Amino acid sequence: MTERTATIASRVGLHARPAAIFAEAAAELDLEVTIARQGEPADEAMDAASILSLMSLGAAQGDVVVLRAEGTGADEALDKLVKILETDHDAE
Repeated sequence: MTERTATIASRVGLHARPAAIFAEAAAELDLEVTIARQGEPADEAMDAASILSLMSLGAAQGDVVVLRAEGTGADEALDKLVKILETDHDAE
């Protein structure tokens, strides 16, 4: 299993627009990607392609989340998703 951490950069946290951008990118992958707040058990991780799951995390700016995926291309996919989370989409 491949794992990456990311720090939420958007000023409003992982809500509305940033969550939609991230969920769309995760849904386009041929991998199942999960997300959880750092420190939470892996078995409580949520589907990263679900905007409702993302918003229910309650991740605020500066919070650290853990992304996990398994399979071919997982490293590259998670690197792409980390960049999305570490971009302030509210500043654009």
